[in-house]
Amino acid sequence: MFDRQRLIGKHVRPRNERPYNIEATVLNWTLGGRPSIVHPEMLRAVLIATNLRNARSTERDPLRLIVSCWTVFRRGIAAFAFLAPMVMAAEIQLMPWPAKLSPGSSVLQIDAGFGISTSGYSDARLEAAIARLTNRITRQTGIQMGALRPIQATLTISCRHAAPNIPTLGEDESYTLDVGLEGARLAAETTTGALRGMETFAQLVRPGASGYEIPAIHIEDQPRFAWRGLMIDVSRHWMPLDVIERSLDAMAAVKLNVLHWHLSDDQGFRVESKLFPKLQQFGSDGHFYTQDEIRHVIAYASGRCIRVVPEFDIPGHTSSLLAGMPELGSAPGPYKIERKWGVFEPTLDPSREEVYTFLDAFIGEMAALFPDPCFHIGGDEVEGTAWTRSPRIQAFAREHGLKTNQDLLAYFTVRVEKIVKKHGKILIGWDEILSPEIDSDAIIQSWRGQESLAQAAKKGNRGILSYGYYLDYLKPASYHYANDPLSGAAHDLPAADASRILGGEACMWSEYVSTVTIDSRLWPRTAAIAERLWSPARVKDIDSMYQRMDAVSGTLTWAGAKHRSNYVAILNEMAGGVPAEPLRVLADAVEALGIVGRRDEHHYTSGVPLNRLVDAARPESESVRALERCSEEIANNPAAKAALNSAFTQWRDNYTLLSPLARNNALIQDALPFSEELSTLGTIGIQALKYIEDRQAPLESWITEQRRVVTEIGKPKKELAIAAARPVMILLDAAAHAATQ
Repeated sequence: MFDRQRLIGKHVRPRNERPYNIEATVLNWTLGGRPSIVHPEMLRAVLIATNLRNARSTERDPLRLIVSCWTVFRRGIAAFAFLAPMVMAAEIQLMPWPAKLSPGSSVLQIDAGFGISTSGYSDARLEAAIARLTNRITRQTGIQMGALRPIQATLTISCRHAAPNIPTLGEDESYTLDVGLEGARLAAETTTGALRGMETFAQLVRPGASGYEIPAIHIEDQPRFAWRGLMIDVSRHWMPLDVIERSLDAMAAVKLNVLHWHLSDDQGFRVESKLFPKLQQFGSDGHFYTQDEIRHVIAYASGRCIRVVPEFDIPGHTSSLLAGMPELGSAPGPYKIERKWGVFEPTLDPSREEVYTFLDAFIGEMAALFPDPCFHIGGDEVEGTAWTRSPRIQAFAREHGLKTNQDLLAYFTVRVEKIVKKHGKILIGWDEILSPEIDSDAIIQSWRGQESLAQAAKKGNRGILSYGYYLDYLKPASYHYANDPLSGAAHDLPAADASRILGGEACMWSEYVSTVTIDSRLWPRTAAIAERLWSPARVKDIDSMYQRMDAVSGTLTWAGAKHRSNYVAILNEMAGGVPAEPLRVLADAVEALGIVGRRDEHHYTSGVPLNRLVDAARPESESVRALERCSEEIANNPAAKAALNSAFTQWRDNYTLLSPLARNNALIQDALPFSEELSTLGTIGIQALKYIEDRQAPLESWITEQRRVVTEIGKPKKELAIAAARPVMILLDAAAHAATQ
């Protein structure tokens, strides 16, 4: 089953390439790209115990290490009983979790004879999706699909009808999937449902006792909410086409179905206008999408049954728009692209008819370019100073009985809504646009809470929730997962009003992301939001979510996301272009803070490179979470102690090993204070482990002092939090408990 030449070609580096951790690479391969199901330190403990870890021989011959790992999984797991529940629980690692799932007792083998056939309706979209699925399984397993003749119809896709040519709100996304010993059958009413089911099939592929396999299973599935979106801000930091494409691929993998494309803001106007070329000439720094590129993205998304909803933020957040068309502003100008972050004064002038003439023409041009029926106008955070200072605007307000700036915004929004309707679109805006004057056709996107969502529903407006789904805050996945569109003020809505809540959107504002770091801010946490919006409300177990999210993190890499590969790349570049294991150990032990922890700590502008430890560090550390589980289970799992001891030893030695790399390297020098504190944690952890292992009660004064130190180290500082403090604190609590027995 192993293709030696393929593996050697993939894993053995020529002399002129950078070295890397062959063991980690192959361990990931052995686990089907899911290294966090079983923490690497745990697996290394197994390898050590079975005398299979030979650094020299395995680096020269990765095939030997693969076979060794495989042998451990087939023969050695019984010796480490704590691994067995993790491996068994990893059998079905789906995200989002289906509406109905019944596991079977057999498996379907995946080999070179794997093939996919269709019955009923088929079209170019479905055939392209089949080709992508076959290619993905080939890359994931290393098995060349179709190499064995005759090709068998391992998976049969039965589709009854075409999906709409342009993905549509509320279309049928349901499917059923049956997998047995002899084959698999996917049935769907539409090609959209078929594509959703194919993503489930791809997630089921796993390594097994005889090679790659899919467990026998029966699934009946459909989404809970029709609107499951991801907003990507490409204004504050420019995101080229390849970032958008791989984001769409990852969205499809977790069944998200709306790309909300935030295309204009104070820091950039990112779309070519043929009617008003000054918009991109003066407002984009040369970074904008041509109309042909826009059409390409729409087609790319449509091929994955994902809608594309554009947002052009008005009347505020318009510095870049007014840089090219200052005559539309509320103040004389001049205007320029903003380089800093925040809310700024420039706004469109709601009193000028020329503004509405411009918007009529511009919205008409964009409405023809974007086929989705929804058109987002922003409407948020209108600063209002320019309106208040303008005698002309204030006179206009008095003439029309508009007493406040909120009244002016409502007037402007109603005028724009009529223009949007004229061009055959439905207006969407952030919740500031909600007013008695707004038409009930408008869709309200709430970023301030379920209260405004409930108010909109009671008024008759449909709504989507983004409050609690702001990814730039770098909250843990559990925080997002606990947030439900029908919770809070929306929980007790009558059924008719609750039905107006369409779903939700994760939001990736881009002040603190680059083309390299955006993936780690999106994935895998967005998968938890995707599950909240797709799966039944009863699916809410946090531990299960994390276990499956760790697994789907690997799935997302096969779909194209770069949250893992770019992590390694950033660390290597920080170290001067070569791998630096002590830096990786440190990065694994810390977590990056979000916008609240960053905006006041450093003088950020759009020109500041995002290339420091805080940019490499993940929002949540998978390895620390695994060590927390080890700390909680230490009393019953001897191998967990070995994993903890190995990690703590690496932490203890981190400052000594990293310090030499900091010479003439400001990026690593900046990280040294965290390394020093990590070394302190490692020392405390080893001491706590020894007390527990020796069943010796530590002095109460020692426990008190170590808790104080660990608590202080664990406090967020300088844009980072040392997550490694958590498992050490758990061990201190265990040691203190043992002392009282």
